[in-house]
Amino acid sequence: QVQLVESGGGLVQAGGSLKLSCAASGRTFRTYAMGWFRQAPGKQREFVAAISWSGSNTDYADSVKGRFTFSRDNAKNTVYLQMNSLKPEDTAVYYCAAGDYGDTAGRYDYWGQGTQVTVSS
Repeated sequence: QVQLVESGGGLVQAGGSLKLSCAASGRTFRTYAMGWFRQAPGKQREFVAAISWSGSNTDYADSVKGRFTFSRDNAKNTVYLQMNSLKPEDTAVYYCAAGDYGDTAGRYDYWGQGTQVTVSS
């Protein structure tokens, strides 16, 4: 069992940066791939980024590639999503998830409660 708690969301102007964190409980954290997904009002949840259990592999949605960086610190049971050059279309609730590496929500077994990111124009 893994419990996930996201933090770091907030309100930022377009072009600004935010760094999301996701802290995990459970000794098996380091065996899971991790993912970030987001859901904007009226839209389906969408893939943002994934990182393998070791951190050696990452994958990003085309919409965030080059702007977002996903990293993990297994010693701290924490993953991070550095978001730069934010755009209003990045506004959404961001969810962290633990499971199998990939870009579909069904591959992830555990989910956090989400953190709101709002980008003003």
